[in-house]
Amino acid sequence: MNLVGELMHTILQPEGWAKPVGYANGVVARGRTVFIGGQVGWTGQCVFETDDFAGQVRQTLQNIVDILAEAEARPEHITSMTWYFTDKKEYLANLKGIGQAYRDVIGRHFPAMAAVQVVALVEDRAKVEIQAIAVVPE
Repeated sequence: MNLVGELMHTILQPEGWAKPVGYANGVVARGRTVFIGGQVGWTGQCVFETDDFAGQVRQTLQNIVDILAEAEARPEHITSMTWYFTDKKEYLANLKGIGQAYRDVIGRHFPAMAAVQVVALVEDRAKVEIQAIAVVPE
């Protein structure tokens, strides 16, 4: 197991498994749990400023960070994320921009993640929705 600093998080990486890139296979954490409902790529005033996929990812991640701050939490406290997007091909075509947005907003912290293509999101203009769970050390 690989301990992650004072965060009280342990990355679960079975021996002999290939190391995942950009996510963890599993995380064990202790502390106060923060659940963040699905966020989309609009501002806090529910306004979409871009239809660019990576741009919506950036705004979605910033929304998550803003909500975390309300709980006195930081991006490195995120233990799990589920990404929903409407077009797998568009997601894959934008990996470089998504990665840059992720590093700019979240940093180099990679929680357990799942990514799922869905038929549609409730907000018609949304291209991505991300749900997150964070655990803040006591």
